[in-house]
Amino acid sequence: MIKWRDWARLVREFVAQNNTSQIKHVIQILSQEFALSQHPHSRKGGLIGLAACSIALGKDSGLYLKELIEPVLTCFNDADSRLRYYACEALYNIVKVARGSVLPHFNVLFDGLSKLAADPDPNVKSGSELLDRLLKDIVTESNQFDLVGFIPLLRERIYSNNQYARQFNISWILVLESVPDINLLDYLPEILDGLFQILGDNSKEIRKMCEVALGEFLKEIKKNPSSVKFAEMANILVIHCQAADDLIQLTAMCWMREFIQLAGRVMLPYSSGILTAVLPCLSYDDRKKNIKEVANVCNQSLMKLVIPEDDEMDEAKQLMTLPAEPTSEESLSKPEAASSGSLDASGDSNLSNNSILTMTSSERIQVTLNLDGIVQVLDCHLHDTSIGMMTRIAVLKWLYHLYIKTPRKMFRHTDSLFPILLRTLSDESDEVILKDLEVLAEIASSPAGQTEGHGPSDGSEVRPGPVELHVPSRTGQLSSSGPKGLECSPSTPTMNSYFYKFMINLLKRFSSERKLLETRGAFIIRQLCLLLNAENIFHSMADILLREEDLKFASTMVHTLNTILLTSSELFQLRNQLKDLKTPESRNLFCCLYRSWCHNPVTTVSLCFLTQNYKHAYDLIQKFGDLEVTVDFLTEVDKLVQLIECPIFTYLRLQLLDVKNNPYLIKALYGLLMLLPQSSAFQLLSHRLQCVPNPELLQAGDSTKPSTSFKRTSAPSIDYTELLQHFEKVQNKHLEARHQRAGRAEQLDRRVVL
Repeated sequence: MIKWRDWARLVREFVAQNNTSQIKHVIQILSQEFALSQHPHSRKGGLIGLAACSIALGKDSGLYLKELIEPVLTCFNDADSRLRYYACEALYNIVKVARGSVLPHFNVLFDGLSKLAADPDPNVKSGSELLDRLLKDIVTESNQFDLVGFIPLLRERIYSNNQYARQFNISWILVLESVPDINLLDYLPEILDGLFQILGDNSKEIRKMCEVALGEFLKEIKKNPSSVKFAEMANILVIHCQAADDLIQLTAMCWMREFIQLAGRVMLPYSSGILTAVLPCLSYDDRKKNIKEVANVCNQSLMKLVIPEDDEMDEAKQLMTLPAEPTSEESLSKPEAASSGSLDASGDSNLSNNSILTMTSSERIQVTLNLDGIVQVLDCHLHDTSIGMMTRIAVLKWLYHLYIKTPRKMFRHTDSLFPILLRTLSDESDEVILKDLEVLAEIASSPAGQTEGHGPSDGSEVRPGPVELHVPSRTGQLSSSGPKGLECSPSTPTMNSYFYKFMINLLKRFSSERKLLETRGAFIIRQLCLLLNAENIFHSMADILLREEDLKFASTMVHTLNTILLTSSELFQLRNQLKDLKTPESRNLFCCLYRSWCHNPVTTVSLCFLTQNYKHAYDLIQKFGDLEVTVDFLTEVDKLVQLIECPIFTYLRLQLLDVKNNPYLIKALYGLLMLLPQSSAFQLLSHRLQCVPNPELLQAGDSTKPSTSFKRTSAPSIDYTELLQHFEKVQNKHLEARHQRAGRAEQLDRRVVL
């Protein structure tokens, strides 16, 4: 039998003779008859012989590497752990001799090593680690590494769930990343998804290694943003920004933040997916404070990318230089990623002038902002009642921002957004309501809303939902689908075609949800008066309430509006406008308010006090004797007396000093006093009237001739007789409605008894 040292001597002789055929014959015998034999001892001998041949060949071993390596790699799968160890040892000797010549065979070596890295035998694993370090040294020294050929194998192996295989893969990524001549960043989209999956490994050591690798990649991205394929990795980040693992989510969110800031408007086509991932994070508690903070930066940065130029028509697209983007399937290395919640680019984008990127591709791609996907995501989040307050606020900020920057395009979506915006007014958070009102106010006041007939963005027909949005005719009646056949007064001031819709539907909301009116009604209306024109709001609401069929609601709503008018600091200017009725506009507003205020007798008197129509107030109080005096009625009189003592009516109290010129004011106050029972309000008003000087001068008010020195004559354009008749007519309706309600209640009681 030939000894193994004899095989080596024989090979050296053949090398000296340059007899390649005999060398191949020797290697073939060692491979086929020994290394691949059925007998373990023969396989062991074959492996030692192949290693000896490699040593004997020296620098010429590179010519026979394929024949030397293949049988050794086959033994990596041997069931005997000792043979696997000998195979590892043999390959170590072969690689050590060949050095850089093994690089053309790197993929098969890597594949074999990746299997040994997960070997259960510690000796085999130890031997594979020695071989792994040797191979890494060779790759680091060489400038001939075939990265293009290696990436597909790495992309496949990186999805291994074995911890040792994961550790092996990460170690190689770190090595390749450290080699200056190897630009692994170009192929990052191929392995990024796998890296994020490894980041969720149970082993702290592996997670740390993966975190370091991702950190190094991110540093490289910041240094060379012009060579980064941002678009190919956007969907991958969107998926992992929604991961359940905190470390994965935080890392992906940090990457997303850098991508948005570095790539700029290149990320806009992925806005819908980004928002899907980012918005829920804004409501995280302090346990996920870091994720919340980074998500907030992502949200703010993305919002800044939307500019007024995005509102241009589609045919006026801006040109940008952008490398062709792969499909979403190419972006992700594993099919499972498609079901992870990623949203493909739903629109186009253009690069802002201040973008950091300098594109190198010569391909010109026309892109614009497509709002459909963004609005769909925002709408879904508003409909989701489980989302947190900060997320709802962020959604509303986005809608407001889009209506400011791209109003024409946004009004295509207004009919679909309007109902949920109205429902959001019932939110339990004041901050959410404030932001919601800002959006609704912008819709109601934007010049873009003047153009009617905004259809859906896809051209399909929009059917009215539970809340109709038909524009009321300025000369006729509302559509039959409108609320109770209301007429739209030609005198009602409007801001755009959606303003009156908003007022109608807001009152419908208050009517159907009385708790909202009681708890938030005043708050909502006061804020609207700050955001919109207060006169327009009161004018339009009064006009709508004038035709309200639910008289009880009309009375309640008028009382609410009157309280706001008399007490809110936001309405100081409107009160001053009504105080003197010097202009036709103020007189028109007074008449409009008066007709609706007639739904509530006490509020009508208070409006006359505010506008200094004291004689008419006195005439109204005279009519109170014909009304049904209820506890609610007396309570409202009590509240009016309290209001008279407030700073709002300081001017009225001072006018009590001029008895001669204000007799009807004093008579009206005495009339209220006579209506009141003996109560604290009675005592309060009685004490006030006792302070009036020279009570005997009250007789001056009995004169049939009007005083020439009266403080302010009645406005000549106001028909007070007609107003008084209107008051009586409205009160008769209320009396009839109360009788009908009482009759229905009595019938119900009888049925219960029966």
